[in-house]
Formats: sequence, structure tokens, C-alpha cells
Amino acid sequence: MTKKVTKVFAIMGVSTAVVAAGLMLFSPEPVKSAHQYAGTLYVAGMGGHFAKVDVNIDPSEKQPIKINAIDRVEIGDSSTHPTHDPRIDAKDSNTMYWSTYKKDKSANGQLHVGKTDLKTGKVLADKLVALPPESTWAGANYCGSGQSEKYYLPISMAMEGYIDVIDKKTMELKERVMISEFHPDKNYRFAHSMNTLDGKGYYVALNVSTPKTKDEWKVTGDLAMYVLDMAALEKGEAKVLKKNVIKGGNPGKTTTFRMYFTPDGKYITQSAADMMYLIDANTLELVAKENRQAGDNHDALPTLDSKYAVLTLRAPNPAISTEEKIVDGWVQLYDIENRKIVGEPTSVCYSCHKDEGYDGKSVLCGIDAVWKK
Repeated sequence: MTKKVTKVFAIMGVSTAVVAAGLMLFSPEPVKSAHQYAGTLYVAGMGGHFAKVDVNIDPSEKQPIKINAIDRVEIGDSSTHPTHDPRIDAKDSNTMYWSTYKKDKSANGQLHVGKTDLKTGKVLADKLVALPPESTWAGANYCGSGQSEKYYLPISMAMEGYIDVIDKKTMELKERVMISEFHPDKNYRFAHSMNTLDGKGYYVALNVSTPKTKDEWKVTGDLAMYVLDMAALEKGEAKVLKKNVIKGGNPGKTTTFRMYFTPDGKYITQSAADMMYLIDANTLELVAKENRQAGDNHDALPTLDSKYAVLTLRAPNPAISTEEKIVDGWVQLYDIENRKIVGEPTSVCYSCHKDEGYDGKSVLCGIDAVWKK
């Protein structure tokens, strides 16, 4: 199977700092900084492709994240390959692993895992993975993931959730660990994960929930965290190295999604919908929380120097003229050192799709990057 990078167009970032339809896109005054960054962001938008976004970031600008060009890295059709999860290989920046968010109805309800050559856009592998019988609710599946030297480990948001151990060379399923093996209570919703910097641990975030109906749950705002032993996971075993619970989120709103460890090893930048959490990577204690971002936060990617994080957000775009609020995908900068949002957000989804018609369905989720050093 071969999919090529499709050139879309070059575009400057679209920004907004206005009140529209009752929504304020918060844009505090930027902090003057000598730090500047450039690189390529790979952003999942629920379709059968990733946005490939070349950016320059200058925290001293009113709109810190400037888009120079947007391409697409296609992996399949949106009906068969909707994706939330880009994961660039830790040692080879030309290889990206990915997984799908929804079941492929044309393949007996299985999911896809694969890898792509980012130089050519060619899909190097695309494998089908069946869900376990324990996952009786599977409206949402792979979103977060981690990796070790030999394995790619996506985690399922299904109920019951699970961690798959995928061989990086063959993309074949080697092992599967159910979340119940380390979190026996089924009082959670939406599992996400990331490997520790040294590759020896696998961080898991679970939203503590309470049942509303048989098939509907409400998040309490509490976050249950685990760090599992990577070597044990690779053997299909769950060994807990540390755990903690962070309380104090907003019931029904604060919902954790994807996360990263900062390169200096100090923090976890944890997305949490109406908040962004900064968590001590050693103790798993909450250090700071941010609730002034422009929309629901779904990922938080640190810069190489660990001073800033690029947040992926979902919020209406006042530039889209319709009777209904159309949700756009945005990126916004967070200052890790000073614990604050910097400048105005930048549109990605509308910027990419506006010439072909934008329906608000291509909203951002996971993000990874190849930074220029």
C-alpha cells in the first residue's frame, strides 16, 4: 500500500482574538523572549491523513506560531483510517507510527496500525488488529501511544481498555495487556499513554468516571496515573512502578487526553480538555494547571529546550461564517517556565481545508514534531 504526501498550499497562520458567538479566544500579552523555534508538526485530525505543518515559533510575537506551509501525509480513507495518533520513531525521524481511532467496518470492525516513511509519504506497513472480547464498548479506540526501542505501544480508549505491544519492524501484534491487570476497577474513561524518556517506563492516564447509564459515563475530574515497567509490558505483563491520583478537576469537563515528558525530564505536559496540567515527572504530583487556553486541549508537545509547549485545541472559529458554530483545530503556545499561555492561537484545520470546503469535522488531536536544531 502506497500513499504519498499531497501538497495542499502554503499559507500564513490564521489568528483571532475576538469575542464571537459568546466565545473568547484568550490572547494575553506575549512575554519577550530570545528563544525561537522551527520545525515540522505532524498533527492528527480524525481523517485518513496527518497535517504536515512547517512552522516558526517566536514567543515574543503576538501570534507566536506562524505557519509557513501545510501538506498532508495520507494513510488511507477517512472512513477506514481515522487517526488521532502520530508517533515519530525516537531514533529515526523519518519514520512515523500510527493507529486508528475508529473500527474499520469494511474489515470486520478491526483497527489499523501502521508506519509511514515521512521522506516519501509511503505507507511502509498497514496491519489489521482485532479488538479483544472484553472491549464491549469501542466507540473510541487508539489515541495515545508510547514506544521502546523495538516496540510501538498504542493504548485503546475502549471499555475495557488495553495496551498493545506492536513489533516496529513487522507491525505485528506481539502482546496485549488489559488495563484491568493494573487498574481493576472499571471506573475510568479514555486511557492515554506515553513512554518515559529513558524508555524504561510507560505512563498511563485514566479519567476517573461514574456511570450515568449503561453505556454513558461522566468524568469526575480526577486523574489516575500509573507508570508501568516497559520490560514487563514487552512480555505481556503489568508491573506498576509508581502511581498517583490528581483531584480537583471540573466534573463532566476536565478530561485528560495525550501528553509528553519534557526533554529535561522534569515535567509531564498533560492535556485535560478545559485545562492543561503540568505534572512532576518523578512524583506524579500536580505542579500547575492552565485553564486560559483558547479551547479544549487534546495534546501538549514540548519544545526541545523544555521551555514551551505547543497545545492542540478545539474551539469555534469566528472567521467561518455560518449560522452554527463550526469547530476548528488550533495550536497555541504555553510557557512552561512562567506557567502561562503566550499570545494568540493559530488555525490549522480551517487553514488547510477552507479552499475545498470545511465542515468542522477535521479537528486536531495528537501531535508530534521534527524540530530543527
